[in-house]
Amino acid sequence: MLRAMTTERGTRRRAPAGAAVLREDVTDAIRAAVFEELAAVGFARMSIEGIARRAGVGKTAVYRRWKSKLALVLDLVAAVAAQGMPAPATGSLYGDVRAVLELAAYALRHPVASQVIPDLLVEAARNPEISEAIKAALLDQQQGVAAVVVREAVARGELPEGSDPDRALDLIVGPLYWRLVVVRGELPQGYLDELAASAVAALQYTG
Repeated sequence: MLRAMTTERGTRRRAPAGAAVLREDVTDAIRAAVFEELAAVGFARMSIEGIARRAGVGKTAVYRRWKSKLALVLDLVAAVAAQGMPAPATGSLYGDVRAVLELAAYALRHPVASQVIPDLLVEAARNPEISEAIKAALLDQQQGVAAVVVREAVARGELPEGSDPDRALDLIVGPLYWRLVVVRGELPQGYLDELAASAVAALQYTG
């Protein structure tokens, strides 16, 4: 997003002559419309016309910011990745695992995300650009969180040296993703607590 720049006195600087000033509220509206359009029709059927109509703007407003729907979606995925998932710091392996599951469950149960993520994963199998963007937004980010969780657990003596963060990520998030995205089942009362305890036991067993 392009933010209006200010001087030290708080007055706005003039945009350079001939420069296009892109309104931030319009950009935000378009990004929100992309999420909604992806959830409604999927990437394959999504169009710039539909996005513009949903955002309440003309097609030109979209094309001034992105050259295609692919560029728009890649930018959106990159923006989500940039927000990142904070690594928990609860002071215990169980607490950290439970916190990761809470955040992941919240994201995966979001009505828009529950439609968008599976669709983009299907498209990623066909399009290397989308595949790389999804990898950066989902896998790389969560691998970083898992690495912190494992490192801190090793430092506390809860896990042995050499514990594998990738295996930890599989054990922590894998069952949750299967349940919410693949099976699309509900989470019974206490499910996250039990899953966290099971993941911790598996991690301590496998190291």
